[in-house]
Parts: sequence; structure tokens; C-alpha cells
Amino acid sequence: MSSPLANKWVLLTGASSGFGAAAARAFGAQGARLLLGARRVERLKIAAAESRKAGAPDVQFHPLDVAQTASVEAFVKWTRTFTDKIDVLINNAGGAHGLEPVAEGRDEDWETMMQVNALGVLRMTRAVLPMLLNNPGSSLINVGSIAGRIAYEGGAAYCGSKAAGLLITRTLRLELYGTGVRVTSLDPGLAETEFSMVRFKGDAARSKKVYEGTLPLKAEDVAEAMVWVASRPPHVNIDEMIIKCTDQAALHKLYRRKVS
Repeated sequence: MSSPLANKWVLLTGASSGFGAAAARAFGAQGARLLLGARRVERLKIAAAESRKAGAPDVQFHPLDVAQTASVEAFVKWTRTFTDKIDVLINNAGGAHGLEPVAEGRDEDWETMMQVNALGVLRMTRAVLPMLLNNPGSSLINVGSIAGRIAYEGGAAYCGSKAAGLLITRTLRLELYGTGVRVTSLDPGLAETEFSMVRFKGDAARSKKVYEGTLPLKAEDVAEAMVWVASRPPHVNIDEMIIKCTDQAALHKLYRRKVS
């Protein structure tokens, strides 16, 4: 039996690494046709090659910075040279920058998080939405975070930007009522990707300590959830999904094994 995603057009932002690259491979393995965007083009080339190897029949990629309206518009114009219909849009581009309290926060970190995690979702959705409409059963998946639901010290801007993303998703669910477009917020907890390396600006030792003694989610776990959400029958909408590793009972309650 063929996959319900076979030959479907899947557009992925932030596809050069982490959840995005894993999702490209996972959707490719289901026979989906991929349109991949990210800022790091060399990494994007690798992700595209891996998704082709996984089984994607058609993989295209193009530079994309969701923090820039002109970049988003150029990307969608490029997208339309391949198809006028998108079956799955995954707003995955995002990240955290810094872990300082508000009193010590930096404008450049705050602005980057707000631009990408919140405004980037709005920009991409606005631009791609005409390609999702008149296509009942199409899916819009916004990758959020449990940080958008629960605050923590040093996370004011990141939590705020992800909370904005969650409310944007809920608003879209209301606005797209009756169109047949499914809208989902997929909110992971602790996951070992480049997330902490980006947050701590390349400090490998500090990044490693975030995951020390735990068995965190892998990018592939989150990608598998995306595939499951997008492959539900057209009348089924997964409104919101929280996915955490078993070691993480709550944001601040994380089981850590002793490290010798």
C-alpha cells in the first residue's frame, strides 16, 4: 500500500539541520516531493541529498531567511515554478539565542528570536496560504516548543516568541475553519539537536551539559511525529501535540543519570 504522502508537495523551512533535515528524510521516505528552504545553503545541499537517498522522488532547495519578507516572497515565487499547490507546509525555522535574564538581555538576540519564531511563521504562512487553500486535507504544521507554554528563567524572549507562535497557530485554526486546511502546533521538549549550540553561541561544553545524564528526544522522533500528523485522513486535525522524552516529566523536572 502506498503512503498517503506519496507525491505530495511538502514545503519545509529550516531544513538544513535538526528537525528540518530529519523531516526532509522522513517525508522523503514516504515518497513526498520536497521543497526545502534554509539560510545555510551548503547544509541544505546535504539535507537534499540525504532526502533523495531516503526515497524522495523530487527534491528542490533554495535559500530562505524567514526573518526577511523579501526572502520569503522570493522563495515562494521560486516554489511556484514547480507547483501551484502545497500539501504540507512545515514552519520549522526557529531557535533560541542566549539565556540571560531580561536585565542582561541583548537586543540582537531578542530581535532574532521574535523575527524568526513569531514573525517568520506569519510571513511564511501568509505567502504560502493561497497554495494550501482549495486543497482539502492540506496541512499547516508549526513547530513550537513546550517553552511556549511554560516560562523559565532566562527564557523571556524565547518563551515569548514561542508563545506567540502557539497563539498564531490557534488563530489560524479559527481563521481557516471550513477551508479543509488542517492546522497543528507540534511542541517538543528537550531534544538534542544544534539548539543549545546556537543558544550558547558555539560553547560546546555548556551545550553538552544541557543533555548530560538524560536520554533526550532525537530529531528523528519529532520528524516521525510530523509525518504522522500530516498523514492522517483529511477529516482528522491534530490541533496540538506535546512531545517530550520520557526523562522529562515537566519543563523543570528532568531525570538525570549519574555520569561517571
